[in-house]
Amino acid sequence: MGSVKDLFVLSSPRDDIMGQGKFVFSDRYSVFDWGEMPDHIAGKGQSLCLIGAYFFEKLEELGYQTHYLGLEENGQWKKLQDLQAPSNVMGVKLVRVIHPTQMGETYDYGVYHRENNNFLIPFEFIYRNSLPAGSSFRRRVGDKTIRLDDYGLKSLPPDDEILTSPILDVSTKLEEQDRYLSWKDVLMVGILNEDDVDAIQLALRFANDLISREVASIGLRNEDGKIELAFNPHQELIFVDVVGTPDECRFTTRGIHLSKEIAREFYRKTEWYEEVKSVKSTHQVGWKYLVKSQPISLPKDLLRAITWMYQRIAMDLTRREWFSRVPSFPQVVEEIAQFV
Repeated sequence: MGSVKDLFVLSSPRDDIMGQGKFVFSDRYSVFDWGEMPDHIAGKGQSLCLIGAYFFEKLEELGYQTHYLGLEENGQWKKLQDLQAPSNVMGVKLVRVIHPTQMGETYDYGVYHRENNNFLIPFEFIYRNSLPAGSSFRRRVGDKTIRLDDYGLKSLPPDDEILTSPILDVSTKLEEQDRYLSWKDVLMVGILNEDDVDAIQLALRFANDLISREVASIGLRNEDGKIELAFNPHQELIFVDVVGTPDECRFTTRGIHLSKEIAREFYRKTEWYEEVKSVKSTHQVGWKYLVKSQPISLPKDLLRAITWMYQRIAMDLTRREWFSRVPSFPQVVEEIAQFV
């Protein structure tokens, strides 16, 4: 079980054979690596499943490989156009997940040096089309953990400015607390070579362009987002996990967030977040067990607005009215604006 979706293994992957499984998308959500938060967001699981399927099908139409098999309805895997009702179950092909060895506060990736195919690449690949307030990139610049000139920047742009070229970033995926790496660091880990990195960056730019174009058609701006990739048994890159959802991306309209960032903004004003931030700054591993406070519930009106946000994005992107009594985008934005 994950913090927001569950994986059921139907057949396990082996060294050179992909397995099969299904994601069951829940109405749970997580922020700041905490895990399950107090509230459930009605229809979120179905919305994320529909949006993820939409982008996987688009990627495959455009020649990219994914691990997507279809959405479950009446015991069958179906494409979006064939569904009669929204589904929260997605069929996927499975690759091996090989965990690095934890050594105190650090991780050893030597186990990968004997592998070359059919595994999840243990990084998250991030594109940034802007650097909005609250962006981790701005925090890292302030902490002097990164240098602007390494990213082709002379100074930080305004919060609402679109970059002329997206920043491509990378973080760890399978460690207890994600940490950012430079592309040079990625090569030094010894899992990927320069050709792999070039192909990954090309796929990341392509996904960014696709998502940006699609959400722009419904009035949203794609500020940043992440993808996950794997090698199939033929050592070819494939898109995995899920792509293009409001949990993987940060969408805005008129400067207002329409993604999981809404919940992050609320919790940044709480004592619980301040404690999480403080503990994380000194403990890479086991930090959650040192946090004494618990997150509070979202206000009911904000929870309702977030519910509508997920459902409206799913319906407008897929051009299907999957859910009833959901206000239009302008109305949803007005509801959210009251809190941000």
